[in-house]
Amino acid sequence: MKRCVHELLIVLACLFVLHGCATYRIQEVGHTSILQAKEEIPEEELLDVGITVFGTREITEEKAKDEGTHPDVRKAECHFIPYHLKNTLQQSSHWGAVRVIPGESPNVDLLVRGEVLESNGRRLIVGVEVIDAAGHTWLRRAYEEEATLNFYTDNVPGEKDAFQDLYNAIANDLAAHKKSLSLEEIRKIRTITKLKFAQDFASDAFDGYLIKDKKERITLNRLPADGDPMMERLLQIRDRDHMYVDTLNEYYDGFYNRMWPSYEEWRKANLTEQIAIGKIKRQAYVRQASGALMMALALALALGNVDNTSAIQEGLILGGGAILMNGINISKQAEIHSMAIQELSESFGNEMKPVVMEFQGKKYELTGSAEEQYKHWRELLRKIYYEETGFVQPEEQRENPPGGG
Repeated sequence: MKRCVHELLIVLACLFVLHGCATYRIQEVGHTSILQAKEEIPEEELLDVGITVFGTREITEEKAKDEGTHPDVRKAECHFIPYHLKNTLQQSSHWGAVRVIPGESPNVDLLVRGEVLESNGRRLIVGVEVIDAAGHTWLRRAYEEEATLNFYTDNVPGEKDAFQDLYNAIANDLAAHKKSLSLEEIRKIRTITKLKFAQDFASDAFDGYLIKDKKERITLNRLPADGDPMMERLLQIRDRDHMYVDTLNEYYDGFYNRMWPSYEEWRKANLTEQIAIGKIKRQAYVRQASGALMMALALALALGNVDNTSAIQEGLILGGGAILMNGINISKQAEIHSMAIQELSESFGNEMKPVVMEFQGKKYELTGSAEEQYKHWRELLRKIYYEETGFVQPEEQRENPPGGG
């Protein structure tokens, strides 16, 4: 009977995970070493990667408590996890520039979207979708890894995380897919990225260069002439866009490194707490069940009118009651541990400081969240582009950039 109940609980747990990851195929990760490039890859065969800040499904304080986390921690993790993935991809040496970006951008060869499905120090589940500039999906799956206390030894910021096997698995899957592409396919992806950026800024001038089918897949229709002055100017704008995102990544790097010590200790302590809670709950269940059984036995003896049982009944009732109360007290200790977990979670924040950029003797201050700054930045780039070319900016794009000298 006990075995059947245990198996039922496992099935229900699996159904819960599958429901939470309904759109992903789950890959459980074991020990995984990163596959590094064996030799230097020529620049023309490299793809630039943009990793968006991860999302997460709505998590109330009650739901977070059940999972063993806190909404503030989850918010911070959505920046921490993609940045560590960036570091891991860079370590593999299979890629060009790898950047964390606050939102989707046409300026990357490979876009990595992510979602934190579960994270509490004991288990990490992230959903990942990777799409290249041509609209081809490289992978869409959830990666899951469960940690023990041994996972929290010898970790190094930017190099080795408690869930490093999970990051390595993602990096290896991406590298394997890239290896399956021909040089011509890689060159097409790089060219499509440039033309998508050009279309984003000058849609009229570059209309018809790319064709999109019903599945949102993009093919090359024609190419600009060699040395096309408009394309050259847009590539300079593109370089400025890269420059800003690099500045933004310096901020992410600072946030990541400031967060690391507290986050590492929180996850380790959280895991320790969860192990303790599990042990306490098991003890509480056994003791409560034993207490109830002893009290039931005493009642049965009384109803059976068995001679000379009064002393036995009294002992069973007192003993059973003591065990029952002991189990309840232990359950209260578990609640205290749960509260301690939440108290460990309240020191995270990720407010973005203003960024000042200077062009042609003018300074522009970008304020707000990273997402807001990036939006304003692209508006500023469009303004610069139209000022340099003398073209008339479409009415719907005319928005004054924040700041300005």
